[in-house]
Amino acid sequence: GVFLLVRCSFIFEKSNFILFLIIIIGSCTALFSSMVAAYQYDIKKIIAYSTCSQLGYMFFSCGLSSYDVAIFHLFNHAFFKALLFLSAGSVIHALFDEQDIRKMGGLRRILPFTYIMFLIGSLSLMGFPFLTGFYSKDLILEISFASFSETGHFAYWLGTVGAFFTAFYSTRLLF
Repeated sequence: GVFLLVRCSFIFEKSNFILFLIIIIGSCTALFSSMVAAYQYDIKKIIAYSTCSQLGYMFFSCGLSSYDVAIFHLFNHAFFKALLFLSAGSVIHALFDEQDIRKMGGLRRILPFTYIMFLIGSLSLMGFPFLTGFYSKDLILEISFASFSETGHFAYWLGTVGAFFTAFYSTRLLF
């Protein structure tokens, strides 16, 4: 969907109403999906809803006509999300196909390499400084705040609250 928006950007740029809709849908998706992820207990569902949330960031970046930033976040997201899914698969395999995070804990000593990889992926997802997620997500939020429009500020605040939810469920997933 994000790639399609970027490829068809010349069509969407002709209608401010369509760009407005893309911003609203993307920012609401970013917030709603991160809220849903915060209440999940399945390790793969948390990561999957997180992907939906990040796609919301990419969408409202497209709505703000920042297509290059959306592709940058898509590229970064692909790498740290692949790292998270591979690490989750390692944890699930080590726990004999258990996916409920309420039944997990204390795996840092048993799976130290997997924990380090999960930590790096989660910190990048949260937007920790000097990791790739920081540069792309912060740039999206900065562009939305600097747009000096009501919809841009709306997207900024929903994106910021969504980023706090992302930090919450990523930290919960690590513990």
